Amino acid sequence: QVHLVESGGGLVQAGGSLRLSCTASGRTISPYAMGWFRQTPGNERQFVAAISWSVARTYNNDYVKGRFTISRDNAKNTVYLQMNSLKPEDTAVYSCAATNIFPTTAPMAYTYWGQGTQVTVSS
Repeated sequence: QVHLVESGGGLVQAGGSLRLSCTASGRTISPYAMGWFRQTPGNERQFVAAISWSVARTYNNDYVKGRFTISRDNAKNTVYLQMNSLKPEDTAVYSCAATNIFPTTAPMAYTYWGQGTQVTVSS
């Protein structure tokens, strides 16, 4: 079992930056590809970005390309999402997840999920 906990969310003005962290406990995340998703009330989860277990490859949603960067530190059992040039439409609950499949944008392909952290971008 992998227990994931996100942190780093908050309120930021448009154009600002936030860095989200996702720290795992229970088991190492090294064998897993990791992903970030976001969700707003009444909507389905939207894929944001994913990173392979070896850090060699990343895959981003077109909406965030050039603004968001996913990275990981397997020694710290942590995955990061650096978010720059934030827009009000980026407001959502951001969750990290672990999967044995890469690349994949499908939430059902991810086995373990964190509870999420709220990101609010004001205009």
